[in-house]
Amino acid sequence: MNMPLRTGEATQRLRHAVSAHAPAVLASSLGVEDMVILDLIAALDLAVEVFTLDTGRLHDETHAFIETVRQRYGIPVRLYAPDAADIEPFVAAHGPNPFYHSADLRHACCELRKVRPLARALSGKKLWITGLRRDQSVTRTDTPILAQDVQHGLMKLSPLADWQEDDVWAHVRANDVPTHPLHQRGFPSIGCAPCTRAVMPGEDPRSGRWWWEAPADRECGIHIDAQGRVVRTRAAAVTN
Repeated sequence: MNMPLRTGEATQRLRHAVSAHAPAVLASSLGVEDMVILDLIAALDLAVEVFTLDTGRLHDETHAFIETVRQRYGIPVRLYAPDAADIEPFVAAHGPNPFYHSADLRHACCELRKVRPLARALSGKKLWITGLRRDQSVTRTDTPILAQDVQHGLMKLSPLADWQEDDVWAHVRANDVPTHPLHQRGFPSIGCAPCTRAVMPGEDPRSGRWWWEAPADRECGIHIDAQGRVVRTRAAAVTN
């Protein structure tokens, strides 16, 4: 693990992509990968909007941590919430937690609470920055660094795609990056409270998300195409 090299590559990826594809936005779950990227963006003073999807089912710790992030970096974190006109009839028809009973209902819930608000957040943007890493799950193993996302009409950058988990935490320690309190309680992935749980050491980092479903199905839809793959059409050249 050569962290100066890793950090230098990620820095160049961010600089190049933000310069070439403005306006840019970072979609942050407040998880550790997103915090590393935010730390790099702040250090580089890049013009990148930061947002999180406030699904209405987030942990209380997530809302509290948003304020920690704002105070540390002085960067606004915009919240995008689902439309009540979508949520109210869905809950009336299926109850508050239908995702435990049907994969179709789980995907429908994610569609209303995450996919549709994401579309609003990305509207008018040319670059979407994410914290995806290839070793996070079986659905992300071939995630490109930079790719054209036709579904949303922009470029999608995953500057840490080739990082390992140890690289992420090494950057956190070296730069005193604040991290979500749930990470210290065994949550490697941060999501909605009913759909996220702690995992045992050594378990798949994504095994705490929708743990009642098969590993190949554990995505919310914002990164997945109709074939169940991470959305992309072509890899783009990146200057490292």
